[in-house]
Amino acid sequence: MRSVAVFCGSKPGFDPVFLRQAKQLGELLAERGITLVYGGARSGLMGALADAVLQRGGLVIGVMPVQLESKEKVHPGLTQLIEVPDMQTRKEQMIQLSDGFIALPGGTGTLDEIFEVITLSQLGIHKKPCAFLDVAGFYDLLFQFMKGGTSQGFIHPDYNEMLIRSTDSSDLLNQMACFQHPHLTN
Repeated sequence: MRSVAVFCGSKPGFDPVFLRQAKQLGELLAERGITLVYGGARSGLMGALADAVLQRGGLVIGVMPVQLESKEKVHPGLTQLIEVPDMQTRKEQMIQLSDGFIALPGGTGTLDEIFEVITLSQLGIHKKPCAFLDVAGFYDLLFQFMKGGTSQGFIHPDYNEMLIRSTDSSDLLNQMACFQHPHLTN
């Protein structure tokens, strides 16, 4: 993997562990030479993640819709800023630039972004790893929901099993590096 899109909150959350884990992931991305692709903001988990990558000499690409630049405050130290007209173009650009996708804790925007790439993977539009860094059990209920959707016949078991989930950044990146899509066709 040369680049990873990370979807996460523009807020820090209430528990300091969220910021610590975002920083740790950023440090590991830089140490492994993996470019961070993210939303481009300087606040919350987004800013902590980008700061950690940059402080370790890594590369950070921010993709920001023009109308959000004043609201979200673009990170001033980005390696590259890609300005796009809207949120849909932002997601398309991030998908094209990335070899895999990680969700850190976040709100509805984070869920929108990770579920879009999961759905595109299910449809075979890409075969890149989709992962959750499950900080402090943040995604427990989501995975319980996914499991329920599978047991009720709405989510194919392969789709649930292709999602990578870990509480450890290093383990998560290792799993992503070894990922093979369950529906690879030769």
